[in-house]
Amino acid sequence: MLFVYDVVVAAVRGGVDSSGVGKAKNLKKLWLASCKAITDIGIECVAVGCKKLSEDSRNHNFFVSIYAFSNCFSCFRAMSSVSATTDEEASAKAAAADADRGAPTIFDKIIAKEIPSTVVYEDEKVLGFQDINPQAPVHVLLIPKARDGLTQLSKAEARHEEILGHLLYAAKKVAEKEGILDGFRVVINDGPTACQSVYHLHLHVLGGRQMKWPPG
Repeated sequence: MLFVYDVVVAAVRGGVDSSGVGKAKNLKKLWLASCKAITDIGIECVAVGCKKLSEDSRNHNFFVSIYAFSNCFSCFRAMSSVSATTDEEASAKAAAADADRGAPTIFDKIIAKEIPSTVVYEDEKVLGFQDINPQAPVHVLLIPKARDGLTQLSKAEARHEEILGHLLYAAKKVAEKEGILDGFRVVINDGPTACQSVYHLHLHVLGGRQMKWPPG
């Protein structure tokens, strides 16, 4: 959906000139073709946008149109964000229900090399690998190789003090290796309210873009 938006924005910007109308017709065709790749709600919204574009083409008000389309697709971005958030919350609740069973997690399989991963950092105690659903240009998960009851930070005991400190040091090493020492974020999600989805303590190391505050 965002790909369609970006294509159309580029087309509009490239099609703005004094003649206007001819290119507006081509742009309208692009919009209609793009509708096939958009949800039902999106199709309705784009149809309205096409009508607006047709009207504006007679008056050469292309920038008015692109402003309207930008607002339209902002709605889609918000909808996608809400959907992703809902999925994360559902996954977190499901994971919490099984947390006390002590069953192996997907991280155990990654450590055992049963599931492939893109390893970024590894030493005798921890493993760092790329998140498959990155939330930043750099998004690395850091996990202790031995879970040792450390399913989440709130379950930490005195014996975990060393590995907790080592994880933070490893986070610094990851940031150094990935070239984000100018600014990065370390996140630990604890429990379903914080959307923890795997009950094997892990750190998220994020960077490569401007972070916002407060976080979500």
